[in-house]
Amino acid sequence: MIAPLSVTATRTARDDLARFLEHLAEERRLSPNTVDAYRRDLEQLLAFVEERREREPTLDDIDVLALRGWLGQLARDLKPSSIARKIASVRTFFRFLMKVRRTDDNPAGNLSIPKLGRPLPTFLDPETMGEVVEMPRDDLLGLRDRAALETLYAGGLRVSELCGLDVDRIDLSRREIRVIGKGDKERLVPLGRAACETLTTWLSVRPELLRSTSPEDARRAVFLSNRGRRLGVRRVQTLVKRYGVLAAGRADLHPHALRHSCATHLLDGGADLRSIQELLGHTSLSTTQRYTHTSIEGLMRVYDKAHPLASQPPDDPPSR
Repeated sequence: MIAPLSVTATRTARDDLARFLEHLAEERRLSPNTVDAYRRDLEQLLAFVEERREREPTLDDIDVLALRGWLGQLARDLKPSSIARKIASVRTFFRFLMKVRRTDDNPAGNLSIPKLGRPLPTFLDPETMGEVVEMPRDDLLGLRDRAALETLYAGGLRVSELCGLDVDRIDLSRREIRVIGKGDKERLVPLGRAACETLTTWLSVRPELLRSTSPEDARRAVFLSNRGRRLGVRRVQTLVKRYGVLAAGRADLHPHALRHSCATHLLDGGADLRSIQELLGHTSLSTTQRYTHTSIEGLMRVYDKAHPLASQPPDDPPSR
């Protein structure tokens, strides 16, 4: 239970901030990094108000006008996502102060959050994607890594779906896998012949990683760690980054980029959005439509092939 704070004439906003940070750390048990992020945001606000007032700020000094002035200053240098986080920090601070009866008002309550544009998906061109997939060696872990990369890319899987994949959900004769996606929804995902061949090779050597101490969950898993346990998300993220650096000098490569590459290459190849939506397990077509912004080359190929005027040469210019 949060105890009310005593109200004194000499209490400053920094006193309230100290109590708020104590509440976050000791009562809400937030991580030190999270508490420090709140502290930085709110100290920045108090420094701005102090500079304007030319004295130690109190809560009364932090009104809507002060907040708008502060946000206007931040907008010169910060991204909308950073500004949105700072607004959230101030709102949380004042909600706490209202609970402990230090104030009756939350001046940040009416501030509008900047619209956050969704970044376009990161993807690789087909040639680079092929180089990444072919980078692992032919030893035991290399065969596992290549199968994981092929499955992520060929099936457009999320990394959690790859790690959760069980052996009994693979049907290589029909070239399909049953994937458990978000909301525990199951979907059938087709795989290309290359991915099936790579998976076949991996599954033939996979038992070599199992140990007598491997848990039952690992015995069902398609992808295993070198300790005989189900391969974890972080390990997949690490190996994708590693092969991205080795093959393409890309230290920013992540598993979702392989999923994005799958969708983009399908769209470039003429697949319709509804089919891609079903493959990826998107509940909304608008999510899949993000890939239309990354596939202008494919769009131009379709246009040149289908539009009646696309291939006609321009008329000769009129003679003077």
